[in-house]
Amino acid sequence: MSTLLILGFLGGIGGTEIILIIVVLLLFFGGKRIPELAKGLGKGIREFKDATSGKSDEPKELPKKD
Repeated sequence: MSTLLILGFLGGIGGTEIILIIVVLLLFFGGKRIPELAKGLGKGIREFKDATSGKSDEPKELPKKD
């Protein structure tokens, strides 16, 4: 996917604006904190998708044999 397709909802954001946003994020959070934030965001999105599709981390119970 191209950057314009991904960020198309922002009204045609350009390369200069993307660089400015990255610099501001680095100033606010620092280089070590950003990967942690991205990992947490990815985990949250994955949990949301699993919850909406009905998947769970818990194993399903097998029927008991008599």
